[in-house]
Amino acid sequence: MIDSIISMLSGLLLALGCFFMLTGAIGVLRFPDFYSRMHAAGVTDTLATFLTISGLMLVAGWSLALFKLGLILLFIFFTSPTASHALARSAQHCDLKLPRKGDQPTITECD
Repeated sequence: MIDSIISMLSGLLLALGCFFMLTGAIGVLRFPDFYSRMHAAGVTDTLATFLTISGLMLVAGWSLALFKLGLILLFIFFTSPTASHALARSAQHCDLKLPRKGDQPTITECD
């Protein structure tokens, strides 16, 4: 009984993680500018990874794999938002402007 509940909860978490990864990928492809794409990638990547690894932790049970997955989850929880923030700050530092309607995209160098 408990095993089937854990299995169903794990499957639900894995399915939700896949759903959020898919929506994040669609957001990166569909959003119009860099900052919107960064938001779609950063938020959904962190949430999807959290859900996926949580589902895997339920499947792993009490073992060394659970501890390793917990460390991976902790690492991703801190590094993914930090990397998104660093990319957005770099774009802001290079004066990356939001495009207006009808503007042609241009490539500029940053010091």
